[in-house]
Amino acid sequence: MTNETFAKPAVGAIIEKNINGVCHILIQKRQKNSSEDGMLEIPAGKIREFENIFQALKREVKEETGLTITSIIGENYQAIKTGLYSTIHFSPFCITQNLSGGYSLILFTFICSGEGKLYKKSDESSDIKWIPANKVKLLLDSYPEKFFPMHINALKKYFKRSNQFYENRS
Repeated sequence: MTNETFAKPAVGAIIEKNINGVCHILIQKRQKNSSEDGMLEIPAGKIREFENIFQALKREVKEETGLTITSIIGENYQAIKTGLYSTIHFSPFCITQNLSGGYSLILFTFICSGEGKLYKKSDESSDIKWIPANKVKLLLDSYPEKFFPMHINALKKYFKRSNQFYENRS
């Protein structure tokens, strides 16, 4: 009998904020004592066993950034309890799976809003700041290797679906 290893579920947040009429996205540098340290990323982390995915998202964002999530697109859900099982359904903005590298993850990314004072750094991130969406897109297009690979597809999908970066060029 072989010893199986399973992918870990994780959540990520593309957090938007309008600053002076310009859409900004929260970006931070990864600090997790790994080879990916210093890469740009969105707030994200693993879901604890039996933790509601939205509670996990709010917890991870708070731990890494200091922000309190105020809205999550796709959070409308109904819990169903049948016997020993309690379940929910949800619609994330993007689902990403890595097929190699690091450790095996399946990342559910949501678009969110939040409020509060940003940490300067946390145990897992540093240089946490709001960056105009058009500048994030330019960085992503020009230097994708600077981004944590698990977040690239969600950010590309975000920019593809949204014309905000065209409207907010400065």
